[in-house]
Amino acid sequence: MSQAVAFFLIGVLVVFVISMIRILNEYERGVVFTLGRYSSTKGPGLILIIPFLQQMVKMQLRTVVMDIPSQDVISRDNVSVRVNAVVYFKVVQPAKAVIQVENYYEAISQLSQTTLRSVLGQHDLDEMLSKRDKLNGDLQKILDSETDAWGIKINNVELKHIDIDESMVRAIARQAEAERERRAKIINAEGELQASEKLLSAAEVLTKNPSSIQLRYLQTLMDIAGDKSSTIVFPLPMDMLSALKTLAK
Repeated sequence: MSQAVAFFLIGVLVVFVISMIRILNEYERGVVFTLGRYSSTKGPGLILIIPFLQQMVKMQLRTVVMDIPSQDVISRDNVSVRVNAVVYFKVVQPAKAVIQVENYYEAISQLSQTTLRSVLGQHDLDEMLSKRDKLNGDLQKILDSETDAWGIKINNVELKHIDIDESMVRAIARQAEAERERRAKIINAEGELQASEKLLSAAEVLTKNPSSIQLRYLQTLMDIAGDKSSTIVFPLPMDMLSALKTLAK
């Protein structure tokens, strides 16, 4: 009987020792509570926990990739869009992530959704489409400041898709076409203005030097003679007309 008790006690002792042993990977930490009070953060490697007196909550330190579900957002210029994003974060203070928030994953998900709607609602549609880097940075800073008390580090936030209604897509296309036409007209007008300025400068030079006009006449005649036209028009200088009028009197 005494031998059976001895084997029983040895078995209990072995089970007790085994239940004390915990092994944590390099990317894991154990938050230890003794009689309900936080006592330490242990790991990685082999650690010992006193059964019944201590409890351990295992936490991962690897970067977590979280998809933010599509959110309906009304932009500042009253355009309805659906936006989704992805958040990259990691636990940097395991004790805070256990003590300060009940479920940090769900908390970050809900906070990301509300922040996404709030931040994007302050911008026009054009800014959402053309300034994604700035919006990503703003979202990352806001989420990082909010989750700092939970021991969470937000590494990055990326907007994935900005879905627009089909009618709005057509309106944007018309707007882009109108913008291209406006720029083309401006470029054409600027070209006409530069050409008129050059012509005015040339006229002033020719007026100051009458012989230049004669040379211009001769050049024009040479250009006409080089063409395959059967009709040749000779320009008549204005001073010759003046002389003929004087003789006629």
